[in-house]
Amino acid sequence: MTNFEEQATQTLFEKNHITEEQFGAIREYRGLNLFSVHNELKLLLYLSMLMFTSGIGILIYQNIDTIGHTALLGLLLLVTLTCFYFCFKKHEGFKKEEVLFSNPLYDYLVLTAVILSCTFVGYLQFQYQTFGTHYGLATLVPTVISLFCAYYFDNKSVLSIGITGMAAYLGLSVDPKQVFENEMFDNPYLSYIGLAFGLVLLLWALYAIKINLKKHFNLVYLTFSLHLVSLACIVNLFEDYYWLPFGIVLGITAYYFYNLSFQIKSISLFIFTILYGYIGINILFVRVIELIKFDDLFFLFIFTTPFYFIGSILGFIKLIKHFNKNTTDDSIR
Repeated sequence: MTNFEEQATQTLFEKNHITEEQFGAIREYRGLNLFSVHNELKLLLYLSMLMFTSGIGILIYQNIDTIGHTALLGLLLLVTLTCFYFCFKKHEGFKKEEVLFSNPLYDYLVLTAVILSCTFVGYLQFQYQTFGTHYGLATLVPTVISLFCAYYFDNKSVLSIGITGMAAYLGLSVDPKQVFENEMFDNPYLSYIGLAFGLVLLLWALYAIKINLKKHFNLVYLTFSLHLVSLACIVNLFEDYYWLPFGIVLGITAYYFYNLSFQIKSISLFIFTILYGYIGINILFVRVIELIKFDDLFFLFIFTTPFYFIGSILGFIKLIKHFNKNTTDDSIR
């Protein structure tokens, strides 16, 4: 990285984009070997938030019989409202474009308040059945709170909680292990819901761009959309009757998100698109083999399998290099 930065600075100087004084100042600054602890501090803040909310949960669990439900709910509500008070006090208010806190500490305070809100509503429903037998409301209420806070306070982490809450309300699990083991395979109807929900998230992301509403949220929506649509299609590739249409949908999805990842320069979106596309291609390949039923070429298939996986790894590395080459800012070259 250091050699690349020095080469880039030298290129800027040779092309007269910076003066000799600026070139010397840049080299002198880099000679100080300073480094930023910004990411480390944010990680510590995030861990502190997780430890605090986890501590609240442990406190409730260990003292539920001694302190009393009403006292615990009152304490939890007090802490939650206190967090929300400082968040509303320090924020400028809702705007369609990105609005950040003056101090990033309040972003984690918003996340803490939302998590505590989810804990409060869940505890209230579990102990007092506030929503009766309408258990979905116990999920929907924290989801609404999360989505409101995400847009009002401009918080992507809270938005992820809100989207996860919507998926849970629809009966979906965002854990791939649970998706494959317990849910979509046993109940294909959930895969249709997941496909529809993923497409809705994609359409909402496109609409948000059109109306200029929190466009920086789009990567979150697109990531959830890619996972939901791809997983739903892959699950249905194992079905005996409708696997081909879902294979076509998966191909269209992979093609769309592949091109989109280059446009928005998202390496995570690119990698997951390649991964889901690769899984889908292999399943379709096996399906075609089952239809053709060429038993004579079975040993040839077994023999070429190691070379296939080696070629897949090399192809993946080549695609990563291609992505980096096409998304790296080459204005200094």
